[in-house]
Parts: sequence; C-alpha cells; structure tokens
Amino acid sequence: MAQNILKIALAQLNPIVGDVAGNEQKARDARAEAARLGADLIMFPEQFLAAYPAEDLVLKPAFQDVCRAALERLAHETEDGGPGMLIGLPWREGDDLYNAYALLDKGQITIRYKVDLPNYDVFDEKRNFDAGPLPGPVNFRGIRIGIPICEDIWTGDVVECLAETGAELLLVPNGSPYHRGKTDERFNIATSRVTESGLPLVYLNLVGGQDELVFDGASFILNADCSLAGQLPAFEETIALTVWEKGENGWVCREAPMNTVDEGREADYAACVLGLRDYVDKNRFPGVVLGLSGGIDSAICAAMAVDALGPGRVHCVMLPYRYTSGESLKDAEDCARALGVRYDILPIADPVEGFEAALQPIFQGKERDITEENLQSRARGTILMAISNKFGAMVLTTGNKSEMSVGYATIYGDMNGGFNPIKDLYKMEVFSLSALRNRWKPKGALGPDGIVIPENILTKAPSAELRENQKDQDSLPPYEDLDEILRGLVEQELRVSEIVAKGYDLEVVKKVERLLYIAEYKRRQSAPGVKVTRKNFGRDRRYPIVNRFRDQGLVAHQKDEALERAMGKPRTGSLDV
Repeated sequence: MAQNILKIALAQLNPIVGDVAGNEQKARDARAEAARLGADLIMFPEQFLAAYPAEDLVLKPAFQDVCRAALERLAHETEDGGPGMLIGLPWREGDDLYNAYALLDKGQITIRYKVDLPNYDVFDEKRNFDAGPLPGPVNFRGIRIGIPICEDIWTGDVVECLAETGAELLLVPNGSPYHRGKTDERFNIATSRVTESGLPLVYLNLVGGQDELVFDGASFILNADCSLAGQLPAFEETIALTVWEKGENGWVCREAPMNTVDEGREADYAACVLGLRDYVDKNRFPGVVLGLSGGIDSAICAAMAVDALGPGRVHCVMLPYRYTSGESLKDAEDCARALGVRYDILPIADPVEGFEAALQPIFQGKERDITEENLQSRARGTILMAISNKFGAMVLTTGNKSEMSVGYATIYGDMNGGFNPIKDLYKMEVFSLSALRNRWKPKGALGPDGIVIPENILTKAPSAELRENQKDQDSLPPYEDLDEILRGLVEQELRVSEIVAKGYDLEVVKKVERLLYIAEYKRRQSAPGVKVTRKNFGRDRRYPIVNRFRDQGLVAHQKDEALERAMGKPRTGSLDV
C-alpha cells in the first residue's frame, strides 16, 4: 500500500571528478545522515558518482567499470531497509553509454536515462553520451516518481511523457553551472514544467567548482501550484530534509528549509571564491602565490584567495622595478597588511637588466619599445613560477576579461599561473566587486571583515607601470567604453554597425574587434578561470586562432546594396542613409 507521507533528503553536495571512491563514501555518509533525519529517500545531483562534467573521462571503460561497481555496492547496502537512494553515473548498456540516474532500494537497481543531451555553451554531452528513450516513472514504495535529468526539463517532451504515464511528482537531478542571471532562468523553466504537468517539482543542483565551472547549488522546490515550498542555500553544501504529504490533489511539500540566495554582484564574488577554493583544494595545492602590484586586479585576487583559503595559505610578492611608484608600493603593503598574508618585496632590476645585457648584441641600434616592457613582466612571471616550484604553491594570474579580450597582457609573463579567479570579469566589474568586498563578504569566507582593498587602489588610474607615467588609457579606450564594446562583440555577437549605433566611434570599435581576434592565441595559452558571464573565453567561445575575418562596420542596408551590386541586381527605391 502506497504511503501518504514521504520524507526526501536532498543532498546538495560537492563531489570531485574522477574520485569515485570518495564520491561513493560521500554518498554513503549522506545516506547515514538521511537515516538519522528519518528520510525514506535521499536524492543526489546529476552524475554524482563520477562528478560533473567528467568530459571524455566517461568514455574510458575502466572508469565506467569503477562507477558501476560503486553503484552496485551502494545498492547492496540498501538491503538494510533504510533510505532508498537516487544517484547519477555514466552507465553502459551494450554499445551505448548513457547519462544515467539510478534508484537504489532494498538491494535493487532501477535505471533511467537522460533524453535531451545539451550541446551548446559549456555543454558537450552529445560527444560523450547516447540519448535515452522517453522514460516512464520509477516506482518507489508504491509512489510513481518522474525523473527528468537536468536538460530534460528545458524542453517539455520528457515531463509530458512522465505526466502521461502516471508520475506523481518530479525529482530533477542537475549539474547546472552558474552564470549571472541563471537563478531566474531555472525558476522560469521549472515553473513552466510544473504549470504544464500539474506536478510538484524538486530541482536539486550540484555545488562546487570544476575547472572553469562553478555549480552554485541553490536547489529549490515548487508545489503543483508553482508556489515556492523550499529553497536551499547557494554556494554551500547541505543535506536538507523535506516532508511531503499526499492529499486529494496529489503531493504537497509541507516542510522544507527556506534560505535567501545571494544574487547579482554578491553571487559573482561568491562564485569566484568557491571556484578558486575548489581548484586549489581539489588539485591538492598547499596554497597560492601571486604578484601584488598595488593595482586593483591583483588586490581583488588576493582578497578572493584569502576568502577562499585563509591568509595562511596566501603569499603575496611585490616585484618592483624603476617604474613602480611609491604609491603602488604603499598600496600593495597596505592591502597585504589588511588581508593578513605573508608579503615579500623582491626587486627585479637585476634579472631585467641581465636580460637586456644578454640581448644587447642583437638589439644594438634598435629603439626601446614594448619588447623591453615585456621583459619586466616576464622577469616577474619567472620569479613567481620559481617560488611556486620551490614551495609548491600555485601561481595565481590576475588579468581581467577586458585585458584578456584585447591582449593587454604579456604571454609567459603576467599571464603565468595555474588559475585566474577574475578571468571572466570585465575591468569595471572588478572595481565594483572590490568596493563590494570592502563592505561585505560571502558566507564561509575566511578573510577578515571590513576594508581589505585600500581606497586609493579603488580611485587611482589603472597602470601596468612598465614605463614612465604609463596609464592603461594611453593605448585603450576608457574602460567604461571598452567593456560595453566587448560585451557587444563577445557576449552578444553584435555587428560592428550595431555597436556603433549605440554611440561608439566606428574606428574604435573596429580596433577593439581587431585586438580581440589577434589575441586569441594568447587566450588559448592562458590559465583557466571562473565562468561568471553567459559567455566566457574557452568553453563558451571557440574562435579560430588563424582568422582573417574583420567586420567592416557596414550597416545592414549597405550590405544588402553591395550584395545586389555583386549579383548584378539593381536596387529600386530611395534609401535614407
């Protein structure tokens, strides 16, 4: 006889890709906690045993075998009569490999397969998995549960099939990475599926960092009337008990936690901190080292590192040369002191002048130019990498998205490093988040309260300080303009003419587009960094390095006219240019 009360534990947890034994034990421990809470069933996110995305690792037969063996052990343990388990893994049947989700109960395994495989933005599932057939619900102790897996709710077919075949509620496991505004997108999609099916829905998401991606958790529950019945926190692990009751109109969630979820700039900063923490910890680095220049980018990276790892695992190094101002020396020291980190000053005059002396025989008679400027950056990069090699700490690189877009960075110099927490933040966003951090810090942050980025860093003009009185705006448009032009070119894929129509100079936009394209080879060799925007460099935006295309900025009607001339077709009618 079917029960009228159902207690489901939601395991919003942080697995590690490839650590099947560790993920298995994490699931086992979570099940024990669910039993202590009195749960009938515990639910885990998508691909939990493998962790997500495991990319081509899932194609390795040995890896598939290890995942399957872990699942079979967990299934055997459910013979104890305790909570059932819903958990994901890669699952091979014959020649097909599926993104699968398994119900484990009383020693038995029931499998469902993901139907809609995403193949856009950061997703590449059609490369790794085969699509499953439209599913029916699984039977858990007399209750018919529909299990659409992540992308399966972004179109309506799978949910429609589950509703038509008798599902009583929808439990949706997800591996949905963060980007700005993603929370609203998920709510809108889930609400549409609840409205169409008339069924309540649990949206359970992964939490944690995996390479460039950050999974923010922020799981939630909708009742059949689309009311919000529960909200789990963002950017942190939790095991939450939910209590469901079946009445005349079906299942209703009567008890669940209700948390406030940070959004906007706070969420961006929290994502950067979590992504950095997990990249360092999951790769087993003892800490990080970075160059602290007295500028805004290195200051916010230092703050994020301390928030992620604690001051004892962060080493900041000032690497001054003749163009380093006294102001920058003071600002860097003040920032390091506020953060409580180890801080060393290592002048780079000797290595820079040594490089220049070595090159003098072939540079003789040539004017000094950007070559000598880059020697400064490369000396700094070499010193930081040497510290990393000697002590084991990973080098953080600190270039923002504006600089990475237009190549305003020195390859094998300031681009040296293992990870970049602000790689997907434009320059003006760096300023905004720095001001935010001085008045707020995310939950769980290990850094100090209060002002950690000196006010002078927030107000002075940005400079690489590679020559006398250098300012970024000597060679770049004002960052307010540059960032908006880049958003048009990168995130929105606008025509040059469309950006010009917003009030920007044609030649400036064309110059920025040219710089964007020719810097592709640098970005291919850059460190990974946290994805924050809808389109980051790397997984989201895959442009060729060899690329002669340039948008000349013709407006649409001019292009039409040119095409008709080329085809020998006269254009009729007047045209208002």
